[in-house]
Amino acid sequence: MNIELESMAIEMPAVEGHPNREPFRGVLTWVDVASDRPPAGSRGHRVVLTRAAAEGALASLLGMALDYAPSLDRHDVRRKVGVITRAEIVGRKLELGGYLFAKDFPEIVREITRASDGVEARGGRVTADALGMSYEITDARVADMRASIWTLTQVTFTGAAVLRRDKAAYRDTWIALE
Repeated sequence: MNIELESMAIEMPAVEGHPNREPFRGVLTWVDVASDRPPAGSRGHRVVLTRAAAEGALASLLGMALDYAPSLDRHDVRRKVGVITRAEIVGRKLELGGYLFAKDFPEIVREITRASDGVEARGGRVTADALGMSYEITDARVADMRASIWTLTQVTFTGAAVLRRDKAAYRDTWIALE
């Protein structure tokens, strides 16, 4: 089995005990895999983010914000709760890491902790109420707009959102505190 890894990161200086920096990690999306449901902005089409598009846009994720809506059912680009400092493609997963603004948004830290504890309490079984992530993009190129599943051949990432897995385009995404 071959494992491919493409990685980029912004090195943040270590600040011991910083109250507003809670490290997180997770899976943002899958590459070369059709989404489980249509993402917002896709006009009802499921999508496939190609490996080439993801690799080409990896650098655009660094320094972008992680956002959330209190209802955890959609994106809210005006509620920035963290920053993405690492992005890598591992196999077919696009993995992220970064920091949540824990002092400014303690409620999202509590939600992620609660969701993670719930998954562990169910023996690691993932349920719809567990949290996942979803990407935000612009300048997307679609191979064939008439196709039932759109193939994204080029994108620019503008951020990511934390939301319930049952609301994410890819249900196998996740987020956890480090």
